[in-house]
Amino acid sequence: MKKVWVNKANSFEDAEKFDKKYYFNMTANKRLETMQILREIYSKLKGGRKNESRKRLRRVIKIIQ
Repeated sequence: MKKVWVNKANSFEDAEKFDKKYYFNMTANKRLETMQILREIYSKLKGGRKNESRKRLRRVIKIIQ
């Protein structure tokens, strides 16, 4: 079972600071993996094909490197 945790913030500014700190502490690969998962979820919600978003992400990474 996957653990889920919640951060309760007193303001939107506190929530944004927490989010930035959380994502900056991740490794670059973990941030890319998280982004890709979110893209795939979005693609499924919009009715896109499964591998379509992965192809675009790979091309962008190759161009940047």
